Amino acid sequence: MLRLLGILVTVLFAIATAIVTWPGFFRLEQTFPVAQLAALRGAVVVVLAVVTIFFLLLAFIRPMRGFALSMALVSAIGAISGGVVLGVRGYGTDSLPEATDTSVRVMSWNTEGNAMGADEIAQTAVAMGVDVVALPETAEYVGEEVAVAMRDLGSPMWVHHVALRPEVQDGPQAWETTVLISPDLGDYSVIEASSDLTSNTEVVPSVVAMPVDGEGPIVVAVHAVSPQPEYMDAWAEDLRWVADQCAGGNVILAGDFNATVDHMASLGVDGGDLGACTDAAAETGNGAVGTWPTGVPALLAAPIDHVMHSAAWTATGSLVLTNLDDAGSDHRPLVVQLEPAD
Repeated sequence: MLRLLGILVTVLFAIATAIVTWPGFFRLEQTFPVAQLAALRGAVVVVLAVVTIFFLLLAFIRPMRGFALSMALVSAIGAISGGVVLGVRGYGTDSLPEATDTSVRVMSWNTEGNAMGADEIAQTAVAMGVDVVALPETAEYVGEEVAVAMRDLGSPMWVHHVALRPEVQDGPQAWETTVLISPDLGDYSVIEASSDLTSNTEVVPSVVAMPVDGEGPIVVAVHAVSPQPEYMDAWAEDLRWVADQCAGGNVILAGDFNATVDHMASLGVDGGDLGACTDAAAETGNGAVGTWPTGVPALLAAPIDHVMHSAAWTATGSLVLTNLDDAGSDHRPLVVQLEPAD
């Protein structure tokens, strides 16, 4: 009886390990609680490694040896497989290539309601030489303060913004998303369907900025709702909406997707990770570096903030800034350098 119980436990553990390691294969990447575990792939790898060591030690007890070695084998395969996936996506780079006359740098930073202040955002953006700054959870007035500070530092920006329930005075900044775009990219305006929320993410807003003259990329500052149990359906719908924004053409997506590339497994088209867009961090060696939360080491955190691009662009570098973990926000900034594909 005990042997049969051990076999049953091992089989169930193997199934659970396989699902967490390859959630997209089982089409469970957007289901609770698999979605939550998949977001923390780095932490899962560490847990599986610890479990492997535990069962290897347990194997010294003769009556437990067969069961313990079986469990150790399953957890070791899971840990190695998860580690390989993270390695392919990239454990991190520490610099960006030199900017060129044609390059565009994009920064995504969920500011948690301006937790660190406009000056910190502006100084970081200018230091990184960015042309686009996506700021989920940032009020319009904060975006304007950032733009003024950047102008004073020699990098002027236009401010674009969408708010959920703007009639509410002093509402939570999670109801607002702001994007700053350099005049060097041309004039932009927020499309009406994005501005009036008739076509937008469901619970927290995103911004779709279109070039007025038809030149330059469409810029989408993304904020999808987090996959809390009560918001799972809305979260999945948000990801589908974001995917629809990149059907092709000239598009840059940036912001807090509240999802890793694992969660997007069923939403890529034409070789893209989400819609026709490709994740720039994974493309350039930073796909395994977590951006949330800052209180967890980067390789154990969740890479849920992204910059993605259509085939009109090629990512040449990326950088997750870990030196600002104490700045106030619970998200790390992500900076990406893009070059025109032509």
